[in-house]
Amino acid sequence: MEVMTRHVLLVDDDPHIRALLAFAFDKAGFAVEEAGDGEAALVAVTRQVPNLVVLDINMPRMDGLEVCRRLRATSEVPVLFLSSRDEEFDRVLGIELGADDYVTKPFSPREVVARANAILRRTSPRIVQSGSASGAIVKGKLQLDPEAWSANWAGAEVSLTVSEFNILKALALAPGRILSRDQLIDQLHGPGFAITDRTIDSHIRNLRRKFGDVGAIDVVETKAGVGYRLGPCEGGR
Repeated sequence: MEVMTRHVLLVDDDPHIRALLAFAFDKAGFAVEEAGDGEAALVAVTRQVPNLVVLDINMPRMDGLEVCRRLRATSEVPVLFLSSRDEEFDRVLGIELGADDYVTKPFSPREVVARANAILRRTSPRIVQSGSASGAIVKGKLQLDPEAWSANWAGAEVSLTVSEFNILKALALAPGRILSRDQLIDQLHGPGFAITDRTIDSHIRNLRRKFGDVGAIDVVETKAGVGYRLGPCEGGR
């Protein structure tokens, strides 16, 4: 069976960083394209949508946050941010804009590739975790289709990033249970993965905002100091 080559777009104004990452991704079997600034990145995505964008936050002319904002206006391509350690606000804002993960500088190129592979594994529809014959997960007006990576509320599709979809799926597969932030991190990345609780909180805010736009205000419930669980999903205001 022919294996499709995965295409990654590396966006950073530092050619040394791009070269390090390009070598690591090429060694891992990716087709690599590079862009030295945000404007060039958007042009590259217009030509060919990659499987993943690795995107630096701090760049001249157009920073990574603005690039992510523009990408999310037209595409759900996974985004992995590169950020400095003192940019926590920007990292959280990036997640709220729809990024799937981030790596802080200085980083190991192998770690970046590992996180990229983790994001792309989460994109794969090979495993369906549901007891129904169709693979759909239904709760009230909410319907998730893991095979199609689609979320619907009362028949209206809600566009989610990979991480947002997986958090909602984890909650839907544990009805009535409260999942801690650490448990949700484990669901997204596996045990021991180093991301902050604030990242999960940002994804949850995104989920509530997107479902709120279609009239759903009871999709995710918060248990203060403990975590999150799936709500009744009946809607209404």
